[in-house]
Amino acid sequence: MEIIELIKKQINITLSNIGVSDIELNFTIETPPKDDLGDFSSNVAFLLTKRLRKSPQEIAQILRDELDKSSFFEKVDNVNGFLNFFVSPQIYQRICSKILSNPKTYGRFDIGKGTNIQFEFASINPTGPITVAHGRQAVMGDVLANMYEQAGYVVQREMYLNDAGRQIKLLSFSLWVRYNEILGSKYEIPEDGYRGEYLVDTAKKVLNKYGEKFKDKWDEEAEDIFRKEVLEDMLKNMLETLGKINVNFDVIFSEQLLFKNKMVEKTLNDLKAKGYVYEKDDALWFKVSDLIDENDKVLIRSKDSMPTYFCDDIAYHYYKYLRGFDTVIDIMGSDHHGHIPRMMASVKALGLPEDFLKIILHQFVNVKKGKEIIKMSTRSGEFFTLDDLIQNVGKDAVRYFFAMVDPDTTLNFDIDLAIKKSNENPVYYVQYAHARICSIFKEAQKRGIDYELFLGLEYLKEAEEKLLMRELSLFPNVLTKAVIQNKPNLLTQYLERVASRFHHFYNNLSVLNAENYELIQGRLNLCHATKIIIARGLSILGVNAPESM
Repeated sequence: MEIIELIKKQINITLSNIGVSDIELNFTIETPPKDDLGDFSSNVAFLLTKRLRKSPQEIAQILRDELDKSSFFEKVDNVNGFLNFFVSPQIYQRICSKILSNPKTYGRFDIGKGTNIQFEFASINPTGPITVAHGRQAVMGDVLANMYEQAGYVVQREMYLNDAGRQIKLLSFSLWVRYNEILGSKYEIPEDGYRGEYLVDTAKKVLNKYGEKFKDKWDEEAEDIFRKEVLEDMLKNMLETLGKINVNFDVIFSEQLLFKNKMVEKTLNDLKAKGYVYEKDDALWFKVSDLIDENDKVLIRSKDSMPTYFCDDIAYHYYKYLRGFDTVIDIMGSDHHGHIPRMMASVKALGLPEDFLKIILHQFVNVKKGKEIIKMSTRSGEFFTLDDLIQNVGKDAVRYFFAMVDPDTTLNFDIDLAIKKSNENPVYYVQYAHARICSIFKEAQKRGIDYELFLGLEYLKEAEEKLLMRELSLFPNVLTKAVIQNKPNLLTQYLERVASRFHHFYNNLSVLNAENYELIQGRLNLCHATKIIIARGLSILGVNAPESM
């Protein structure tokens, strides 16, 4: 049981003591805006006014008088009906001891209870290098998957490879044009083809492998070969790029598999059997309007009898269900917002559990260097890639910056800030706190001070020590909230608060020159507990915790 739950338990015991034990109260426990207002505060008195027929101030005073008797608190204040709690240092010292005892597992919880959950993210058309926008999605998906593993879920990471359909035909032909260009034959890349210079390297590989066999020859064999070669090369490059920021997948799911295993056919047949499919204008339609307030959508096109992207996506998610996942979470760019209600309608039409599919959207990314926003385009091939970003700022900054902004907010990735070695750079600021703690222990060794685990915790009573311990105690609560809200930025914000509390502690209180041996050991233990929490948080973010900087 962690700090906020412990405070709630104290309040519930007190409510029972004053005769309020038969109702559920959703009162809040929050940290006050100023440190001198207490460690935590609660609105519980405001929720009891009707029941007790008293003002919040009167009720808060009754509760204050009772709670103030508990050894759990140093004192409790009633401030205009809000209860402000000053937690006893002994409580924090016990939590510190727990952190020190469980360095690899502290903060884990089990709301997942072994639920099989799949995260699908970075499902990018394999038509070119990965952009920074897709990089944000890749990091967000990977960090969320890490957090869910901490929450007791069995997690699988999957990338869906859009390797069938018209865009791959265009990509294959665009590669063939580049191949012929090397051989001196001039052909035009279609208007909606792919013009990026990245295809030249793949064209050279095809030339080395097949020679001039396909010069001026575009037929079924050529299309198959160029399709195979470009997909292999694009996927290899994509996975290499994502590997540079430690984003890896358990499964790469090929769109082609939906046709090979007749999953599209099965999905259509099941939707037909349930009465959700009809024919019109030589096309096959899904009765979206029977389920939500939206027009019906085409599943099979009339002009080529090919399934639409929507049809494939329904089949893909139906297959996820048949593969045994309890829940699937898709992470998409905000431009897919219109796709969500249609997919939810398809889940309902197929009779899948209502909570089977969850779709998380993220906003776009702008890359800023100096005062300039770097322009990005798509098919022209002139865009700032994820590789470019990694090369400019490194893996840690890429992962941290992509995680640190609320997914609902556009991210302005400031390259100059990301490479700055100062406290202005948030990832540097957090990593430096970890490195500084490591340097304290190295200095202790030089001075012949042997670190003794757990010793001296009872001496930690100064305001700076207590505030740092309070911050450390909140790690499980922050992690829980980040999982429930699907917001990795809550974890980065927390780590920055821990770093701030630690730097304040370090700058105001001496660790190795404290007045007695026990206090030195107590502060070393507090440093160690802080190091554990920072390292745990950075590990979940996929960011290094350096020992020196």
